[in-house]
Amino acid sequence: MNALTSQLAAQMYTVRDSTGTAADFAATLARISAIGYPAVQLSAVGAMGGETPAVSAEQARRMLDDNGLRCIATHRSWESLARETEREIAFHHVLGCDFAAIGSLPSPYAGAGAAGYSDWVRDAAPVIARLKDAGIRFGYHNHAGEFERIGGSGGGPHTRFDTLIEEGGPDLCLELDLYWISYAGANPERLIERCAGRLPVIHVKDMEVADNQPVMAPVGEGNLDWPHLLPACIAAGVDGLRLAATLACLGAANALASPRRLLRYVPATLYDIGTAVVVAQSTGFGRPIAQSARPVTTPTMSSASVSP
Repeated sequence: MNALTSQLAAQMYTVRDSTGTAADFAATLARISAIGYPAVQLSAVGAMGGETPAVSAEQARRMLDDNGLRCIATHRSWESLARETEREIAFHHVLGCDFAAIGSLPSPYAGAGAAGYSDWVRDAAPVIARLKDAGIRFGYHNHAGEFERIGGSGGGPHTRFDTLIEEGGPDLCLELDLYWISYAGANPERLIERCAGRLPVIHVKDMEVADNQPVMAPVGEGNLDWPHLLPACIAAGVDGLRLAATLACLGAANALASPRRLLRYVPATLYDIGTAVVVAQSTGFGRPIAQSARPVTTPTMSSASVSP
């Protein structure tokens, strides 16, 4: 088995309200870097949206480089990926990013019920193949709705997410969001094991209870079983694959915060194989009150990609 590498990444959707202009986006990247994140997932960046974005892919790459950040993943619209595939490939190549995902089932498939998932998987196959040929993996990010039961052969339980796993094939990656899996009542550890080899990025945020309702919380401040979940993420990256988990979206609401308790949940063996993990504590985005890190080394990067 090859050495595996891991990085923590900030999901830009978390701070989307601070990315509306080029100046805001640049300042936000600087603050993310200062907190201690080495990478980001570009999602819902206001300055990069629309027909005439204020920040192009080339400008975004310069901003990232200036702050010592990598783009390890994006969230893109399915319409753009399907209809402007070559443009999307060029976009990701400029960013040095080899993973694109969508955040939900696109229209019109979303209005077709359970059959919409099978139809989308079928229609998505040639787009996924073209992205793969260009060195870009493609994934689907779940919420809770994918775990609605829709029946199955033999009368056993079957969910919409089962359709993605079983019909999507190995080239359809799954960007598991462990919070939403838990919210839906599914077992995230079992799903991590089931999807091994198809998990280039995993979203982590915790779940606590407030006013008798489940709500998001920074990792380590809620009730999810991180001492077992994070090792399961690591174990899923076997047979020479890069580590299954690029841990994105550390935080909740509109803040990037990662308590030092998280460090207790990262197995020490990671540091024996050259894994860098830097975690900053903050009371709110851009207000670090302390910074903790295990011994940091330079991660081993694939020669074909800048993504861990």
